[in-house]
Amino acid sequence: MIVVPGVDLGNGPAVRRGRGGAAASIADMDILVGVLNGSAIVLVALFGGALFRWRAARWLRWSGAVLALGQLGVAGYLWSLDWRFAADVVLVAVPPLAAAVVLAPPARDLAPWRRGAAGFGALLHGYAIVSPPAPPYLPDAGRMLVGLAVGVGLAWLWQHKASGRAGRGVRIALGGTAVAALVAAGLVASAASRVPAEASMTDHGVLDYGGGDAGGAEHDGHHAGVDISTLTGPADRTPDRRFALDARAARVTLASGERVDAWTFNGTLPGPELRVRQGELVEVTLTNADVPAGVTVHWHGVNVPNAEDGVAGLTQDAVRPAGRHVYRFVAEQTGTFWYHSHQQSNDQVRRGLFGALVVEPRTAAAGTDLVVLAHAWSTSHDDRDGWTSALSVAAATPSTGTVRRQVTPGTRVRLRLVNADNEPRVHALAGAPFRVTAIDGNDVAGPTDLTGRALLVAGGGRYDVELTMPAGPVQLTLTRDTNGRGSPAVLLSPDGLGELRHAPPGDVLDPAAYGSPTDLPYGADSAFDRTFTLLLGETIGFYNGRPGQWTTINGGVYPDTPVLAVAQGDLVKVTILNRGFEDHPMHLHGHHMLVLSRDGRAATGSPWWTDTLNVAPGERYEVAFRADNPGLWMDHCHNLEHAAEGMTTHLMYLGYHTPHRVGPDTGNQPE
Repeated sequence: MIVVPGVDLGNGPAVRRGRGGAAASIADMDILVGVLNGSAIVLVALFGGALFRWRAARWLRWSGAVLALGQLGVAGYLWSLDWRFAADVVLVAVPPLAAAVVLAPPARDLAPWRRGAAGFGALLHGYAIVSPPAPPYLPDAGRMLVGLAVGVGLAWLWQHKASGRAGRGVRIALGGTAVAALVAAGLVASAASRVPAEASMTDHGVLDYGGGDAGGAEHDGHHAGVDISTLTGPADRTPDRRFALDARAARVTLASGERVDAWTFNGTLPGPELRVRQGELVEVTLTNADVPAGVTVHWHGVNVPNAEDGVAGLTQDAVRPAGRHVYRFVAEQTGTFWYHSHQQSNDQVRRGLFGALVVEPRTAAAGTDLVVLAHAWSTSHDDRDGWTSALSVAAATPSTGTVRRQVTPGTRVRLRLVNADNEPRVHALAGAPFRVTAIDGNDVAGPTDLTGRALLVAGGGRYDVELTMPAGPVQLTLTRDTNGRGSPAVLLSPDGLGELRHAPPGDVLDPAAYGSPTDLPYGADSAFDRTFTLLLGETIGFYNGRPGQWTTINGGVYPDTPVLAVAQGDLVKVTILNRGFEDHPMHLHGHHMLVLSRDGRAATGSPWWTDTLNVAPGERYEVAFRADNPGLWMDHCHNLEHAAEGMTTHLMYLGYHTPHRVGPDTGNQPE
């Protein structure tokens, strides 16, 4: 057994969060990446402008040389944080920029071909920055050098063979060829980016074995090995709890008066709160009244058997109108979870197809136990296109204002915070000391009293907090919420009345250093069977035929993302780095991850087990898990807008396959 060293930090450690939520040491990753992108565009303009015989051309080249040094400085700083933040810049983007500066130094007189070649080098640099390549980078570096050589050759040809009246035809031919090549490249890229009309969800990208053995298994995501539809919950005994969920459209009036055109489970927002006891066999029957695209139920954070995971096109087919599907699983984990549709999840979750799931211990504790579920809604009276945040307490209709509850002084209160949105939320709790007792359904060891600490809950994540009700009011407020407007609150008081007090949030609690260390089954020094790296970022290009800026995993968007291949029993380590502008709450289905380190610093508090890890710009996490739940599992950003745009990969156990298909022609579209 491994003991993680650490100390009890009393009132609780904190990490200062900057814009986007990044840790203080690299809080400006979004700025650094913005500088790289902006400078690349400016460099193209500078060296492009220097093509002409303007009096200012020399100063444009001077400016380009200085800005190039700045690019090198940013790349060097990123490399000093972690070489993986800058490998593509150094290996692929820097060489053509260096060639541009060498070919067009800030001298007074230059041959025209050199100015043209420098402009082409700057263009290649800009492309490599705004559309980063996927690892490994050496093939892209080679292609970049070949492209640079072609550009230099064309520039020389333009000067020596296309000058004067005699070369007019050559100039027209070269210019026409260049334009045609650019148009053709765009058309090819657009066509190549289209998601297949029908495919197996695991037939994509590169099969990454993480340095482990392929085990003689042939990668065939549709035909080979064990059929995951056989990996079901128990069918040989009577369920202890039965629930029915009916998906249907409804117009719902929020408790604060706003009206929402929604998709609902059982006609309510949110869906019914499902409470069960540990060890019980749970049966849920899903029916679809009128949701046209179909619907599923995914049990977020619950390690169910693979066939019960509720992912359209991977573990089941979407339930069409008038259809039904039955889920069965044993509630082995205690804690706070939630359920939501995983068919067109970006749209369906946003419109209301979700609810809370609580698994209580076999002997429940006394006191007041409340689920506080946060979600932003599009309301009919909005004066602009936008969303308004609201809170639902104990499955009651949400309110964009203040929810008041009466609680007797001295009562033990447990608040189960659920973030049912894409972006992280910061919660501020004032009026009484409190403890964080669980994260993502996993108990915190040795939690200590906290005052003046804010709690950042990832999109899709959960925090449990406990307090003893004092004689005065206790206030929970959403602050710094980028999901929607407003600051809804929950006010607990002895008489159920009272007014909100201003309670500015303090520093955000650092889960990596909160609580007390305990024995662990594995740690950073363990011998891992497989290791993977996921580099999160952005690219400019095409996705499913549409141009735009897209979020990426290892430089690609689905289906051009890696498949992480494991064998049952493997001990797996994954390094996740965010070199981008936005937070990415990475959610691994069917497993819980142990956080080993953040930004190179080991976790020192209570073991931090999570299924939804918010990776802010500039952050680097090392996580580990045991591959002990066989099947095929999604591993994706739970900002569901990002997932719908291709920020998705899969964990594939070797020797397993799915009979289900995904794509527009199948009707299964999980994101």
